[in-house]
Amino acid sequence: MRQYSVPARFTIDEHDNVAAMVYDHERDDPDHPIYQRQIDGVWTDVTCAEVARQIRSAALGLIAMGVQAGDRVSIFSATRYEWPIIDLAILSVGAVTVPIYETSSAEQVRWVLQDSGAVLAFAETDAHAAIVTELTGELPDLRRVLHIDGSGPKALDQLTEEGQSVEPAELTARQEALRSDDPATLIYTSGTTGRPKGCQLTHSNLLYEIRGVQEALPTLMSKGQRLLLFLPMAHVLARAVGLCAFANMGTTGFTSDIKNLLPLFAEFKPTLVVSVPRVFEKVYNTAEQNAIDDGKGAIFHAAAKTAIDWSRALDHGKPGPWLRAKHAVFDRLVYQKLRNALGGNCSAAVSGGAPLGARLGHFYRGVGVTIYEGYGLTETSAAIAVNQIDKMKIGTVGSLLPGNSLKIAEDKELLVRGGVVFNGYWQNEKATEEAFTDGWFHTGDLGSVDEDGFLTITGRKKELIVTAGGKNVAPAVLEDQLRSHPLISQAMVVGDNKPFIGALITIDPEAFEGWKHRHGKAADASVGDLKTDPDLLSEVEHAVKEANQLVSNAEAIKKFRVLPVDFTEDTGELTPTMKVKRNVVAEKFASDIEAIYSKE
Repeated sequence: MRQYSVPARFTIDEHDNVAAMVYDHERDDPDHPIYQRQIDGVWTDVTCAEVARQIRSAALGLIAMGVQAGDRVSIFSATRYEWPIIDLAILSVGAVTVPIYETSSAEQVRWVLQDSGAVLAFAETDAHAAIVTELTGELPDLRRVLHIDGSGPKALDQLTEEGQSVEPAELTARQEALRSDDPATLIYTSGTTGRPKGCQLTHSNLLYEIRGVQEALPTLMSKGQRLLLFLPMAHVLARAVGLCAFANMGTTGFTSDIKNLLPLFAEFKPTLVVSVPRVFEKVYNTAEQNAIDDGKGAIFHAAAKTAIDWSRALDHGKPGPWLRAKHAVFDRLVYQKLRNALGGNCSAAVSGGAPLGARLGHFYRGVGVTIYEGYGLTETSAAIAVNQIDKMKIGTVGSLLPGNSLKIAEDKELLVRGGVVFNGYWQNEKATEEAFTDGWFHTGDLGSVDEDGFLTITGRKKELIVTAGGKNVAPAVLEDQLRSHPLISQAMVVGDNKPFIGALITIDPEAFEGWKHRHGKAADASVGDLKTDPDLLSEVEHAVKEANQLVSNAEAIKKFRVLPVDFTEDTGELTPTMKVKRNVVAEKFASDIEAIYSKE
């Protein structure tokens, strides 16, 4: 097995820690607007000095409430301004942040708080606080629940008030005692199967991530750059990017108002967005459907092809005069409108969590918004590989961040080790032992590395489907291609121990409305009403044929079923990062899967 390694040009000292940058920025550039927050609907600067003051006050409050170094403190909240303030205060006192997704059920909250032994919980809303409060009888370690928002006293005010009784020297002593190998956060994997495991990341892990990204993407989050974070900060990707932006002195805003992103983009005017592939797919598909509905589908498709051709030409020298002319025309007609939808100043994006695909990568770069796709897991502190400013290959997830190594096992599984890789699962020696071999972490992902060191992920090892004929099929290739069709929202390939490969397909609710109008269907007809409609099945069948071109005949989808409902996080089929929970779908739609293989 060939091993790939990239040495780090930086060092992590014994007493380096994540929280130190808060106070370094306060000293070195107190007036720089490190954050922006919405006050009465207006984005308002918050300087390094103001942020440090709030974090220091909150940290002193945590000490007053009895939080000791190593204690676990939970944040049960959507992405908002207070999230990083509380997080950095927790880290400042040597405690460990335990994030919980704001959409988590009572049982999920109980498991995380109980397993982590959290001593304090921050709850965003009254509803969140009620969930935690009702569980207190089962949580002997939990001493207090604080409200970030809602009807009760606000957490930051409470911390400030109680912290006044603590001498600032106590916080200084906590800071000086911090070591880089101390735990910083305990993140529970959202997981598509099984009970979540706690991934314990150290200050050193997070610093390797921060400094590695600084080397790989030095200009994306520096002074003058603006990042609007809207992914859940309970997820390692948003958390890591937020810390990277803070370290690089970029200006960050926070929102969880996903439904109103476009007007927020127009107000905030980000230069960088960070998201999962499904959001980039959705933007493309919505633009395509709007163009078709307006009778401009041909123009959009020509513009999309030109953008892709333009991007591909950049990889092979430069675009020729005819392509440059077409690109200039479509820039005025189409591309500028897409960039304006992102606020007008956005020229770059970071994508992670799932494969983006070369087609979308080339399209966005051709439009003028380069997407730097990366790869990582909670266990690798977010990215361990990423496409970089001066080293990029669209269609791959990039090359290693400094200070890390990878190799591909005989069965094609990706193994990694290095500065960003965690040491093990919280209080779960068995899972830790199973995850490591001779210091190499088994990612569970299948991949390949080209001669230039660029990594491509081809699927999940546990998701491999083995047909009755013994054929191994990685479903991700087919599913990613199917989701690229504007009418398709989600796809799940099936066929384990079956004679052939099948697929469950869901329809995008927004695209469905325009499709009905164009095909003369009743306006009030649901997907369930039309799931066997010949026109709808014909359109999905065309998408299936397109996907089948990417695989061999033995791996191709032979039959499919259109489901009457879409997969959502609320109904349990998707994780908070929009990954399909295959076991949940297989159980919920068992009769539909069986129907694929019936002889009728």
